[in-house]
Amino acid sequence: MSNQVATQQVRTPAKAWVMLGLGVAAQATGTLLVSTPAYLIPLLHSDQGMPLAQAGLLAAAPTFGMVLTLVLWGAAADRFGERWVIAGGLALTALFAFAAVPADGYAWLTIVLVLGGAASASTNSASGRIVVGWFPRERRGLAMGIRQMSQPLGVAVAALTVPALASGYGLAAPFVLSGAAALVLAVLCAWGIRNPPRPSTPVGAAAAGTANPYTRDRFLLRIHVVSALLVFPQFTLSTFGLVWLTAGMGWNATAAGLVVAASQFVGALGRIVIGHLSDRLGTRVGVLRWVAIAGVVAMVLLGAAGWAHWDIVAAALFVIAATISVADNGLAFTSVAEAAGRRWSGRALGIQNTGQFVSASVVGPVVGALITAVGFPLAFGLVAVTPLLALGILPARDQHWDEPAGPR
Repeated sequence: MSNQVATQQVRTPAKAWVMLGLGVAAQATGTLLVSTPAYLIPLLHSDQGMPLAQAGLLAAAPTFGMVLTLVLWGAAADRFGERWVIAGGLALTALFAFAAVPADGYAWLTIVLVLGGAASASTNSASGRIVVGWFPRERRGLAMGIRQMSQPLGVAVAALTVPALASGYGLAAPFVLSGAAALVLAVLCAWGIRNPPRPSTPVGAAAAGTANPYTRDRFLLRIHVVSALLVFPQFTLSTFGLVWLTAGMGWNATAAGLVVAASQFVGALGRIVIGHLSDRLGTRVGVLRWVAIAGVVAMVLLGAAGWAHWDIVAAALFVIAATISVADNGLAFTSVAEAAGRRWSGRALGIQNTGQFVSASVVGPVVGALITAVGFPLAFGLVAVTPLLALGILPARDQHWDEPAGPR
């Protein structure tokens, strides 16, 4: 009850919500480019005969690029602030997206996508720092849940636009869209984002806040490992969901795209609900445990529905499983930021993202090969092992290593 009363009394500056909105739009735009290759898989596989494992490797290229630069972008945000890190990264994202338009050949396209993913990583750590800097602790679960909408929104836009653009205008058209969107958001963020004020702290508190939180205990490392494991269901569904519905279940591309897009929109809303719930209950780790349990159940049921070829049930379970698979992200990000403290949050969130995307980078080729070997239903069921492992690694309770809550 006391936590609920405190939450109701907290006042958040209006400017914080503006900064959050720009951060969400920026990361969604970066996600659009990162997600584009995954929604080219049906065209590359069915129409051009590209092996599924090779197409999955192409889809993983932007994610691999992100892995290379996430910590560097986070350190830059810690040092220089969020504004120019986000705006500059989006400008580079636009450059590489446009460079993919004339790409001729698998190798060159892969290289450009790696570079585009590396540039788009700027929005991940920096937009997370916006939440830590502008929002008090009692609102961060909700704010981070809203911020985490950016990825499923970007994926949803890709699901709705990429297959239609590629079918109608060729493989280059989706990259034109991604480049134009990134360029527009780069300008808007350079104009509108302001770095949060950094409140003064007592000398002892300031020294503690600058200390390396990874030398304190293993809390952050355990959250990083848990998140890396929970990424497997998320990227399995986002990478292979469309091709499963079309090639595995026999749906047409339009209907399949609508289901995938719906799962992303529902997932975006689910992140907000889960984040707000963690604020109300006063625990990130406790709610994260519920999400992991639900992930195990959802992936097993999805595999069973696919095996039985129950189309409607499978579609409903796909939406549910996809929603659960993204619900952990905001909780884990908030937990990492609060445990690291504001002066280390950029680097800690960069490491958090790196672990997730290292895991995500292997989903394409590994799960693609697994699907080839055992089929979609059993592959989905086997992916349920990863949230099961995460349950054994989760810390028992939350940890806070915070400076005074965000600006009032």
